Amino acid sequence: MQQCVCVDFCFCLEKTGAETYKKLQAAFGESCLSQSKKLRGIPVSKVDAHPLKMTPPGRPSTSHTEETVPRVRENIHAERLLTIREVAEKVRIAFGTWQKILTEDLQMRRVTVKFVPRLLMAEQKDDCILVYTDLHERAQNDPNFMSSLITGDECWVYGYDPETKQMSSQWNTASSPRPKKAQQVNSNVKTMLIALFDIDRLVHHEYVPRGQTVNKEFYRTVLQCLRDVVRRHRPEKWHSGNWILHHDNASAHRDVTTNEFLAKHNIPSLPHPTYSADLAPCDFFLFPQLKKTMEAHRFD
Repeated sequence: MQQCVCVDFCFCLEKTGAETYKKLQAAFGESCLSQSKKLRGIPVSKVDAHPLKMTPPGRPSTSHTEETVPRVRENIHAERLLTIREVAEKVRIAFGTWQKILTEDLQMRRVTVKFVPRLLMAEQKDDCILVYTDLHERAQNDPNFMSSLITGDECWVYGYDPETKQMSSQWNTASSPRPKKAQQVNSNVKTMLIALFDIDRLVHHEYVPRGQTVNKEFYRTVLQCLRDVVRRHRPEKWHSGNWILHHDNASAHRDVTTNEFLAKHNIPSLPHPTYSADLAPCDFFLFPQLKKTMEAHRFD
């Protein structure tokens, strides 16, 4: 056993059999076999200039074959949540071989899921395409289309909003440790804000009284106030009647009584795709900017 270990160790270090045999003689003395018998079982191979680097053996892999790759592809496509070890045990392939097939042959990598508000069905996706196409065509054909829009939504305004990651960011060098901050929650003091704006500025806003829900009756009063504000502060829109309301698909926004109010006063409205987070100017523009300004004034 000792001789086998010594043979392997010396063979990895030396370039020639003679040098290996000298090492064996020095280690075992007279008990060492003759050079011809000792070197008879040592395979001949080239060794790099570096004493610890050997060329890889020429024996081909028995598991990484043309038949194995389709089996791996079939298993991973059937169940993409499987780990490398689970598929390796299922297909009976070595862990390293399976990993090589996955990353090199199939060009795949494991990624985490992306959370979205809703997973749309095929009909809902088709509806989104139709609405987006219609809006794009109207914007292309009518140069005043964007200026005629008045859009709005509701949001909660808290007495205290925690700083966002962007607001808490700071300049650091590469060697500086990453800053830490305890997680904070919104305050219990809150009120709901309804804001409507156009391409120029805020048109109308109001706070919902505490205990009041934005139902169809309350939203109808909001639309009446909006109509009065347009008449007083947007006379060009009022006289031409060239203004369009855009809001999302909340129950109060799409109620029959709300549609009857809009039809009675000849106020056209834009369709909103189902569960669409793309067409929401209040969510990605107005409310974040508004809360950032409120935070800045709070710290002044």
